[in-house]
Amino acid sequence: MPLPSVLLHDHLDGGLRPATVLELAEEQGYEGLPADNVADLAAWFDQSDSGSLERYLQSFEYTVAVMQTPQTIERVAYETVQDLAGDGVAYAELRFAPLLNTTRGLSVREVIEAAASGMAMGGNETGMRWGLIIDSLRHSHDSEAIVKVAIDCQHLGVVGFDIAGPEAGYPPEEHLAAFRLAREHGLRVTIHAGEAAGSDGVAYVASAMDRCGAERLGHGVELIHDCVVEDGEIVRLGPVAERVRNRRIALEMCPASNLATKLLHATSHPIGLMYRAGFNVTINTDNRLMSSTSMSEEFEFVKEHHDFTIDDLAIITRRSLDAAFCSWDAKVKLWEDVIGPAYAQAGATVESEWR
Repeated sequence: MPLPSVLLHDHLDGGLRPATVLELAEEQGYEGLPADNVADLAAWFDQSDSGSLERYLQSFEYTVAVMQTPQTIERVAYETVQDLAGDGVAYAELRFAPLLNTTRGLSVREVIEAAASGMAMGGNETGMRWGLIIDSLRHSHDSEAIVKVAIDCQHLGVVGFDIAGPEAGYPPEEHLAAFRLAREHGLRVTIHAGEAAGSDGVAYVASAMDRCGAERLGHGVELIHDCVVEDGEIVRLGPVAERVRNRRIALEMCPASNLATKLLHATSHPIGLMYRAGFNVTINTDNRLMSSTSMSEEFEFVKEHHDFTIDDLAIITRRSLDAAFCSWDAKVKLWEDVIGPAYAQAGATVESEWR
């Protein structure tokens, strides 16, 4: 049985089952898929060698195309919870950009309602806790309209707001008004920053944190460029990296995804360096279909390539739960009834109480 995990960064439209993509395409008469059988389609969706975020994101054309009705969105959300729970995920925050699911006439609210319905069904069946994070597209100009709908859907399980899509050339402050509106109405804020902005990565992290009020950073791997590394360890921090570490801003790191978009070698990912230097690192999947991954596989990755121990995984899981946008009562129950006991039984040194 996999160790229990807390997943903060996973895209709803990036985790479909290949078989479901085929079935939904057939049901809707969609003929644009790049393959017509499960094995070939799964292989096509594996973007491990994409080499850039832009190429990696192109594969979403096909998953989004088959998620354009309430029934299809609900099914994808339901199956997502089933798959995550089966992999040991105790709590997950799923994010997606509902505007992409409106090409056949649905409203943004209807899209969110369908996703929440599917996740609720999955949660009731599996016992997995969940929350929804609503994304606006960073290259569009509708973030204020999207966040207003997200605010109105908090009773459905919407817990946060984010921007997603190609990062380079689209700084977070372009959506400053939307982030302010989200915070004013009780939505929590996480922002994709420092994933693939190149030379602007550190500046985008600063913008997300200092100007837009991000409580968490999606990926944040380019923050390593504001660190001095000697002999395999971080020995000095630049001003932005120091603020991120000192403020305990959670970094939603997604190793498999970052290896794909940046063509890094497994040992070159900065997750181990940054964890040992005291950053609030969390482990996530990003897009399980496109990165051909799961939480248990991400755990195996950091164990194999970055020498993480069972105690390290317990620490990171606790930090992930602490950074989650669920209630304090939910955190207490998850840790004391589910996560803490499982890690203790596996041999980790953990606190039994949530404090």
